[in-house]
Amino acid sequence: QVQLVESGGGLVQPGGSLRLSCAASGSIFTINAMGWYRQAPGKERELVAATTRGGSTNYADSVKGRFTISRDNAKNTVYLQMNSLKPEDTAVYYCSADTPYLRTWGQGTLVTVSS
Repeated sequence: QVQLVESGGGLVQPGGSLRLSCAASGSIFTINAMGWYRQAPGKERELVAATTRGGSTNYADSVKGRFTISRDNAKNTVYLQMNSLKPEDTAVYYCSADTPYLRTWGQGTLVTVSS
């Protein structure tokens, strides 16, 4: 099994930046891809960004050019650098890890963009 622990959320003003971290432990050798999702109040969970073991990345249109996902394999950690944050980016952000049979979720970290 894989366990995920997120950190880095908080309150930031519009236009500001935050970096989220997600540390993976357990059966990390089974992970094929990792990603970040978010869920705003009253909305469905949506993909923000994802990266595969091979290094390819995928972004939601709403965050392209502002967010960057990266992966430190030595630390078993994936990051989400968020720049030029907007109020509509406010949500609980969840880290995910995909193995051949299961998607594991982190506990979530709240990001609030407000002045």
